[in-house]
Amino acid sequence: MKNEIVNSIKDLPSPAFVCEEELLKKNLELLKKVQDESKVKILLALKGFALWSTFDLCKQYLHGCCASGLHEAVLAKEEFGKEVHTYSPAFKDDEIDEIIDISNHLVFNSFNQLNQFRKKAKSKTSIGLRINPEYSSVEVDLYNPCGAYSRLGITRGNFQEDNLEDVEGLHFHALCEQNVDALEGALSNFEEKFGEFLPQMKWVNFGGGHHITRNDYDVEGLINLLKDFKNRYPHLEVYLEPGEAVGWQTGYLVATVLDIVENQMSIAILDTSAEAHMPDTLAMPYRADIRNSGLANIKKYTYRLAGNTCLAGDIIGDYSFDEPLKIGDKIILEDMIHYTMVKTTTFNGIKLPSIVIQNSQGCYQIVNKFGYNAYKSRLS
Repeated sequence: MKNEIVNSIKDLPSPAFVCEEELLKKNLELLKKVQDESKVKILLALKGFALWSTFDLCKQYLHGCCASGLHEAVLAKEEFGKEVHTYSPAFKDDEIDEIIDISNHLVFNSFNQLNQFRKKAKSKTSIGLRINPEYSSVEVDLYNPCGAYSRLGITRGNFQEDNLEDVEGLHFHALCEQNVDALEGALSNFEEKFGEFLPQMKWVNFGGGHHITRNDYDVEGLINLLKDFKNRYPHLEVYLEPGEAVGWQTGYLVATVLDIVENQMSIAILDTSAEAHMPDTLAMPYRADIRNSGLANIKKYTYRLAGNTCLAGDIIGDYSFDEPLKIGDKIILEDMIHYTMVKTTTFNGIKLPSIVIQNSQGCYQIVNKFGYNAYKSRLS
């Protein structure tokens, strides 16, 4: 039942994403500290964290949302209700009017798109351009917005400095889950290549990828960097738009062992899926942290944890445990709230994980459950 309250993790539907409200609040408080001390505005990047049942909390701390297209912009308008900043690699004719009406800032990826939609947009929203500072520090090509042949943003060599009428802001995004030193490098390149245009702008957006809420992030270094930039350009409104930093370490995916099969090793089949429910574990790839586990063969009992789809490679990874796993045991995959939740699919018709919020009193509120209709409605 949707919005049902339960008191124990053992009573939750499985699989389920569980967001811990107190941990989310802790992240938001840190982001507000950055805002207050550096006098910048931080937006929630919906591409990384779109758990709108938490927006009543989030909007107490953040200034709005950044959207990647029409549907995210509508969600931001309906559920967050503050500033909406929209960027897409390319906007469509049949969506642009509604996007313009919703968006406080509208960022174009090319001069072609600016020329196509400028007349419609200029009187209703603040127009910006995404630029590419050509600073590449992201190691995984899949997530590198400034890598070779990137389609994201305008390079200095393609920048039309005589075509900036009605353009009020510049946006760059060069990071992926990185520390302030990466921002420092990107910002240096940005100012070197595009600094001459900043006096005529009203705002600048430093994009996302700032891992501000990670334990080893240099928060004071970020505040000082932002203050220095604001001192150089006091007329500019400065925005950051993290996604993962909002949802970082705020919750987990709980799953259940359905079966254990043997083929040269013990394989535990779960009611979740790497392919359908946590695709970044395969795409990046990265090793998910599992509560009370170790690397293979470190603890006494080692298992390969596998998803419940027909994909041969639907493998979460090899983990060891102090006690043998049993059918019906719960497995808790840590830090699965940011990015993971928004990328789920119904591949194989597998059921989407339920969505749960654990409140400050420790109770679990089941805010959404998915069944057959979630699968059927995506098809025809």
